[in-house]
Amino acid sequence: MCLAMPAQITQLLGNERAIVNLGGVTKEISVSLLDQISIGDYVIIHVGYALTRLDENEARKTLSLFAEMLEAAHK
Repeated sequence: MCLAMPAQITQLLGNERAIVNLGGVTKEISVSLLDQISIGDYVIIHVGYALTRLDENEARKTLSLFAEMLEAAHK
């Protein structure tokens, strides 16, 4: 099973690389599959690649659902 996660671009590094914030964790990813990316954009990432840009509201909803699932799993 594969899981793609929403993350926010926090820094552009050049060479089609960027830093994202994934629930408080920073990770370097490739943005080579996307045309135009800006700091603050939300993207769906999978195995270190940004696959698509995501609407901010949808990203926040998805991240909220993941947080709820995590909280429920620790009860």
